[in-house]
Amino acid sequence: MIEVRPLGDLLDTLIDYRGRTPQKTDSGVPLITAKVIKGGRIASDKLEFIAEEAYDAWMRRGLPRPGDILITTEAPLGEVAQIGDDAKVALAQRVILLRPDRREVDPQFLFHYLRSPEAQGRLRRRASGTTVSGIRQPELRAVEISLLARTDQEKVSLILDSLDDLVENNRRRIDLLEQMAQAIYREWFVNFRYPGYENAIFIDSPVGLVPDDWEIKRLGDIIEVDKGLSYKGSYLTETGVPMANLKCFRPGGGFRRDGTKPYSGPFKPKHEVFPGDLIVANTDLTQAGAVIGSPALVPRRGFESGGIISHHLFAIRSVERELLPWLFELFHDDRFRSYARGVASGTTVLGFRPADLLSYQLACPPEPLWKAFGNVAENLFRNAEDLSEASDHLVDIRGLLLPRLVTGRIDVSSLDLDSVVEFVA
Repeated sequence: MIEVRPLGDLLDTLIDYRGRTPQKTDSGVPLITAKVIKGGRIASDKLEFIAEEAYDAWMRRGLPRPGDILITTEAPLGEVAQIGDDAKVALAQRVILLRPDRREVDPQFLFHYLRSPEAQGRLRRRASGTTVSGIRQPELRAVEISLLARTDQEKVSLILDSLDDLVENNRRRIDLLEQMAQAIYREWFVNFRYPGYENAIFIDSPVGLVPDDWEIKRLGDIIEVDKGLSYKGSYLTETGVPMANLKCFRPGGGFRRDGTKPYSGPFKPKHEVFPGDLIVANTDLTQAGAVIGSPALVPRRGFESGGIISHHLFAIRSVERELLPWLFELFHDDRFRSYARGVASGTTVLGFRPADLLSYQLACPPEPLWKAFGNVAENLFRNAEDLSEASDHLVDIRGLLLPRLVTGRIDVSSLDLDSVVEFVA
């Protein structure tokens, strides 16, 4: 039996912060804005911060607790996330905190239900606005929630939580693999503690002390660069060739599949990329420059038959595939990205030219050393991509199950939960 209740009846607390959000700082208390809530989680790599003293003044209406639900009220509307164990965060405008009344509803079920198509449709029907769709607190309280029997709510929560946990565990493992590659790179090519370094003789060079058998080169001595396609917006369609663009880059480096755009217009071979190709962002839409100079490797999934890059990206050409892991970490290094920000120009949009990239001076290790690093890093990158694809499949499964589970279309009353969770894992 399904009971329909207004959201407001299921809450112990609702906190809605209005007014002017405190000034941002470089560090301090994390600020949860609407733009960092996506896909059921808080994007930690996009967090901004406010000062401790601003936090004390801003959060007087109530402090978040682990498990509290956050929902965005506009731009975008209806994105949902949960507060984790580290509950000391500040909430910006357009983010409402919902604290479920555990006597009325299973909190995890409510979290999952609010992400379902049924709940999202009900939110939008109560929203208003001509240019930006938003929902006011009274309308949010009135949104109808379909509740399964309490025991069934808990079973649904356990199944969906198990899927989310697997995706989160994969994400952490991916982060660890990437950190391992970065650590080895720093140890070998920044700190010069590579295999056999004990016998090295160091000499002065334009880039500082380096082993005497390393060569000082410009990037242009070892690579070539193609700039991506300058395209018309009318060629962005529902289907077409996958185009990588600035939205595909994580700050600092790494590929985001959800930023890919389908493109149906003309392009040239120099604009094409294939799985494993190295691309670099040559533009940043903010003066902070968190993306410019960042590298990414074109993934397998989504680019199985190849794709193209936009004019905001460079494709690195004319290099052995074994050299790409070393080059990826070279571009990932803070020294290169600081260089990219330093040579970039522009008042509102930062950009740097192929000549700027090719002029970057570096100490180039002997071939056996970068090949040895390439072999190690390639395995780490391959494992990380396998985990990423596994997570994508889990997300797809979750997307199919969630609307059926939370609305009772899949009967969970007689399910053996231990078997289900074991199967999911």
